[in-house]
Amino acid sequence: MNAYLVASGFSADNCTYQFMVCFFIVSDLAAVPPYPHLHKQDRMLRMASAQVFRQLVRHMNTDVSLILERSINRVQILGRVGQDPLMRQVDGRNPVTIFSVATNEMWRSGEGDSTPGGDVSQKTTWHRVSVFKPGLRDVAYQYVKKGSRVLVEGKLDYGEYVDKNSVRRQATTIIADNIIFLSENPRERI
Repeated sequence: MNAYLVASGFSADNCTYQFMVCFFIVSDLAAVPPYPHLHKQDRMLRMASAQVFRQLVRHMNTDVSLILERSINRVQILGRVGQDPLMRQVDGRNPVTIFSVATNEMWRSGEGDSTPGGDVSQKTTWHRVSVFKPGLRDVAYQYVKKGSRVLVEGKLDYGEYVDKNSVRRQATTIIADNIIFLSENPRERI
């Protein structure tokens, strides 16, 4: 009987009724775990009821938190600052502090990676960092200096811009949420 209500008790004009009926049926079914002694048909009806409920919530609900899956866009880079930061604004609003950070990757090439006879290779990658948070933006502009070692945490952002020659280009930027200052510029200590 419960499975019949789930499968045929819906009408397109009464969303609240549909949700309540489905929720009651699925809650009732969820309270009784699918033990092996239940008939195969009962287990199939319970699984079908749960599927109908999930479909209903996914397609009929306007609450975005129930529709979208959680995802992660997190980045951490540890490196040295390549240029003193710049503060930019577009039309007097949305100020942003921009600087670059270099990260290095080193590896040994040759016969065996564990033997000392191989050549050491290095690759430097430059990352563009943008800081929009008001407090962090000002601290970054004031204290980030060329050569400083920093740990930047944030998220990746992809965008397009038009350069001076009217050519459309793509840009990858790290939108910083946190900056940890690890050391002073080594050249300043000399």
